[in-house]
Amino acid sequence: MPYRVDEGGETAVAVLVQKYGGTSLQTLDRVRLAALRIEAAWRRAPSVAVVVSARGGRTDELLRLAADVGAPAASRELDQLLAVGEAESAAVMALTLGAMGVPAVSLTGAQAGIRTTDRHGDALVSGIGAERVRAALAGGRVAVVTGFQGVDRAGDVATLGRGGSDTTAVALAARLRAARCEIYTDVDGVFSADPRVLPAARCLPWVDPGVMAEMAFAGARVLHTRCIELAAMEGVEVRVRNVSSQAPGTTVAERQDDRPLETRRAVVAVTHDTDVARVLVHCRDSRRDLAPDVFEVLAARGTVVDLVARSGPYENEFRMGFTIRRSEADRVRGPLHEVAASFGGGVHFDTDVGKVSVVGMGLLSRPEYAARLMAALAAAGIPTSWISTSQTRLSVIVPRERTVDAVETLHRQFELAGPPPDDPAPAAPGRSAAV
Repeated sequence: MPYRVDEGGETAVAVLVQKYGGTSLQTLDRVRLAALRIEAAWRRAPSVAVVVSARGGRTDELLRLAADVGAPAASRELDQLLAVGEAESAAVMALTLGAMGVPAVSLTGAQAGIRTTDRHGDALVSGIGAERVRAALAGGRVAVVTGFQGVDRAGDVATLGRGGSDTTAVALAARLRAARCEIYTDVDGVFSADPRVLPAARCLPWVDPGVMAEMAFAGARVLHTRCIELAAMEGVEVRVRNVSSQAPGTTVAERQDDRPLETRRAVVAVTHDTDVARVLVHCRDSRRDLAPDVFEVLAARGTVVDLVARSGPYENEFRMGFTIRRSEADRVRGPLHEVAASFGGGVHFDTDVGKVSVVGMGLLSRPEYAARLMAALAAAGIPTSWISTSQTRLSVIVPRERTVDAVETLHRQFELAGPPPDDPAPAAPGRSAAV
């Protein structure tokens, strides 16, 4: 399948990009298993680029080392340290492939031409030159690229945040105009719920990119949210597969076919997230609008906000509530208290909550879905507080200890255990969680 390269104008054959996660590289036996997959792909069509994560547990090990020496979070030196994990994986994979008779070269993010923004610890990919990657492919070699990292304008290493190797793989696939991007992990694909907590969850053969992005944001852990957003923008087909099986996995791409239109199942999955903190900001003087200051504090620290509500202009006091990641609460706690105190107000953090979401398409157009969600949780005796609705997601806050109960209740309420009549037969559930 020929295509026209963006830079240089030459014509090249289609490229396949594969990404291998940390659990797929945790031991040498697993590295060899992944290498066998790469070899098979290379022998079928010798233009294969591979993106690797740090081996399982390596990033946490490096973070503990940094903490032991008192390193600040999200710094240049911390990124220098964390980049070691992926560099190690890439070199080991290239050596393994070479020992199997497959020519390969390992490339760091900088060597692969991956350029990023200047935000250490959570940088964005701003561009990819990929000249050395193309040269390796043209020479018949497998290009093994470090995920999770690139270089900023100063030439310093910048990391992309947890799960950033997925984003590296999709960005590289977009730049190379690859036929598809295959994400290999230790699960069979994307599931209708987390099979670690719900064995009845089924593997989904296909998921729309918009739905997948919502699932990832709302707690599904199989794919990085930003990688799916990028795949949707660039038209990259993503396939999630198990490195240890021949299951077909899950394809994340737009699909046009002759299935039923408005009568097809609207709910695709139930996701959950216990890394949630509910934040309440208040000020007795209703004339004081703290919202701009609050959002400025959160934005300056790269803190993602969800489920936002605030008081109106005719109420007696200013009140604003929102959810953030519980793991980021300490990062914003002090600055938010300072902002509120400067207006004679205060801030309350509630970390004993979880978020459960029903994800699909056209949910606002079907108001009965929100009614069913609330009725099912009430019938199960699960207290709810905040709820947020959109066309693709219905999210509700529940007590943290009832999160799993809520997942089971909603998965049963929306009958997600079996395939809808308009879907092909799904792959068998894997041995560990996808969402």
